[in-house]
Amino acid sequence: MDEALRRDDREALAVRLHEGDGEHVHEISVDARGRLAEHIWKLENVELATVGIDIGSSTSHLMFAMVRLQRKTQALSSQFVVIERRITWKSPIVFTPFLADATIDARALGEFVRSCYREAGLAPAAIDTGAVILTGEAIKRANARAIADLFAAEGGKFVCASAGHGLECVLAAHGSGAAALSQTLGRPILNVDVGGGTTKLALAVDGDIVSTCAFAVGGRLVAFDGEGRVVRIDESARLAAESAGVALRLGEKADARTLDAVVDALAGVAVGWIRGDSPSPLARRLLLTAPLDRAIAPSAIAFSGGVSEYIDGRETRDFGDIARALAARIARACDSGTIAIERIAPREGIRATVIGASQFSVQVSGKTIHVTDATDLPLRNVPVAAPRLALGETVVAADVAKAVHAALARSAADEDAPVALALAWHGDPDYARLRALAEGIALATAPRAAHAPPLVLMIDGDVGRTLGHILEHELKLGRDVVSIDGIRLREFDFVDIGEPIRPADVVPVVIKSLLFSGTPEARHATDTTYRSVKWE
Repeated sequence: MDEALRRDDREALAVRLHEGDGEHVHEISVDARGRLAEHIWKLENVELATVGIDIGSSTSHLMFAMVRLQRKTQALSSQFVVIERRITWKSPIVFTPFLADATIDARALGEFVRSCYREAGLAPAAIDTGAVILTGEAIKRANARAIADLFAAEGGKFVCASAGHGLECVLAAHGSGAAALSQTLGRPILNVDVGGGTTKLALAVDGDIVSTCAFAVGGRLVAFDGEGRVVRIDESARLAAESAGVALRLGEKADARTLDAVVDALAGVAVGWIRGDSPSPLARRLLLTAPLDRAIAPSAIAFSGGVSEYIDGRETRDFGDIARALAARIARACDSGTIAIERIAPREGIRATVIGASQFSVQVSGKTIHVTDATDLPLRNVPVAAPRLALGETVVAADVAKAVHAALARSAADEDAPVALALAWHGDPDYARLRALAEGIALATAPRAAHAPPLVLMIDGDVGRTLGHILEHELKLGRDVVSIDGIRLREFDFVDIGEPIRPADVVPVVIKSLLFSGTPEARHATDTTYRSVKWE
C-alpha cells in the first residue's frame, strides 16, 4: 500500500477498538476513502503515456498516446490486457534528413523531436513507454543504431530502440487498423504497407498477425531535385534498372522511358509478392525476409504507408520521387483484377507504423512475477532462447538442463550478458514439477563468475513468482533472477524489460526484432520475423 495510505491508515480504514465495555469506531474520512479507492483501482489498472517515433526511408514523425490496461478477472488470471488506446498528439510529417555521407542528420532530427515534445507540452519524464523505430532504408544508414539509442534514452522512462522488417510489418498492420478489422469482419486481411524504401506484408487473422514478409520496393528509391536531376538512387532501384535494361545516373535527368521501366519493374515485384506468384530473379534479390506463408489466403487487402496516400486518393502532390508513379501501377493492378482481392480502406495510411509504435509495441507482464531486489532494470536487447521442453506430469531436471543448454547454444546469448529463457507452462502449479523445472534451469545456468548477469525467465503461465523464488531462495542460483509471466516468446526474439509499475507490480515489456547492419543481433534477426502478441 502506498505511503499516503500508510500514513493515514487510521483514517483510511475503519478500526474497531475494544476498550473495556466500550467500542469506538474511527470513521473513514472523505479524503482517505478517495485515496483508498484510487489505490485499489491502480492495483487492477495500468495507464501508460506512450510515444512512437518513426524514422523512415522517406519521412519521419512521432505520436503520443495514452494506453490503459486492465487485469483479466476470469479464472483469477494475473494477465493485463489493453482496454483503451487514445492518441493525444500527432507531429507534422517531415522528410528524414540525410547527410551527403549517407548518414542520418542527428542534429536536425533531434531538434525536430525536441520541438515536438515542446509543442505537445510534454517532458520526456512524463512518457512511460514507447519505441523509436527505424524503418526501410533508414536501417542501413551508418549511424542508425546510435540515432535510435539516443532518442530512446532521451524519449522517456522506458522508450526502446528497434529496427527490423518483421517488427515494422506487425506495427503497420496494427497501426493501420487492418489487424482489428480482421477480427471485426471475421476475415483474413493482408495489410500492404508501402513506404519510401520497403514494402511490408502482414497477414492478419482474427486480430493476430500470423505471417509477415518484406521486400525492397518503395516510393523514394529514386529522388529528384527541383530541376528533375536524379539525386538519390538506392541499391534496389539500381537492381530494378539493371533488370529492365536501362540505367539511372546521379546528377542527370532521367527520361520518361527509363523511369517507366524502373517503376514497372518495381511494381511488378510488389504485385507478384502480393499475389503469391513464383518470384522472378529480381523479386528474389529484393526480398528482405522469408516469403509470406500462404497457408491462409487473404479475402481482403488494405494499404498503408506513404505510398498508400496516393493509392487511396488522399494525396495528389508530387514530392520529387517515384511514389506517385508506383502507386498508380499498384492501384491499376487492383482495379484491373490482376490483384484479385477485395480492397478495403484501413483507418490509417502514412501514420500506420508510428501509431503501431506508440500504441502496440508495449505490453505489461502478469502480476505474479519475481524480480531480485538488486536487479538493475531496465534491461534492453536481451536475446531469447527457447528450450524445447516436454513438461508432462513428471518433470526430469536432467532433461530440462539438456534442453536449456541446447537452446543457449542456438541463441545469440553472450556469457557476460543477460539471456531470456522462453518457457511454456502447462497444467497446475504443482510444487514438485516447478521444483524439478527450477533444478534443471539451475544446472544449465549456474554462474561461472562472481558477477554473473541476470537470468530472465519469460513464462506464458502464471508461475513466474514461484519459479523465481525457488531459483533464488531455495536453490541459491547465485545470480539475479527476473521471472516474468503472462508473456509468450519464441526463439531469436529480443526483449526489453522496464522498471516495475507500482502498485500493480507489473513490468512493461517490449518484444521486438533488431536489424541494425553490422550488429551481432542482425545476424540472428534477418531470417526471422517478429511474432505479434494478440491484444484484446
